[in-house]
Amino acid sequence: MATAAVTTRPGQVLADLLPASRTRDVALVVGGAVLTGLAAQVVVPVPGSPVPVTGQTFAALLVGTAFGARRGLLALALYAVAGIAGVPWFQGGTAGWGGASFGYVLGMLLAATVVGELARRGGDRSVLRMAGTMAFGSLVIYAVGVPWLMASTGLSFTAALAAGVVPFLIGDALKAALAMGMLPSAWKLAGRRG
Repeated sequence: MATAAVTTRPGQVLADLLPASRTRDVALVVGGAVLTGLAAQVVVPVPGSPVPVTGQTFAALLVGTAFGARRGLLALALYAVAGIAGVPWFQGGTAGWGGASFGYVLGMLLAATVVGELARRGGDRSVLRMAGTMAFGSLVIYAVGVPWLMASTGLSFTAALAAGVVPFLIGDALKAALAMGMLPSAWKLAGRRG
């Protein structure tokens, strides 16, 4: 059985392979917010840290990479605004803007935008590029999350790194490995490998 060839253009992300419409974009934005909210319910407490390991960072980076900068930003903005307004879909079913981990939510907004732009430039087309995209996205999340953690808890910079970065590095590596397998494979299945 022959499969239809998918025509791709430089500067596309995976979501661009779907038929273009406003309905598609709205569905992607809402779906990305919901996916992030569901992933945030996967919570593993970290002893000695007010910030748990969750699936939401993986979802945020995946949404940004697959949807592109604009749709990724809008999906994470919807996730953040709905959570602030009371939808209990932040980590472990919480809501509201306060708390030690809210800075990571803000970091995910920026990270989804950054990785979405990197994906438009081919950052999701190979395993090596995807590793770099995920690492940079994680760095962006930490760049916003750690200062918020410091401000909300009074931790020193060193203590905030110990509580808000170091315990998550192995999980970040596992999430990156998963994305490194998923996205380049999806492009290969779509008929293009950059």
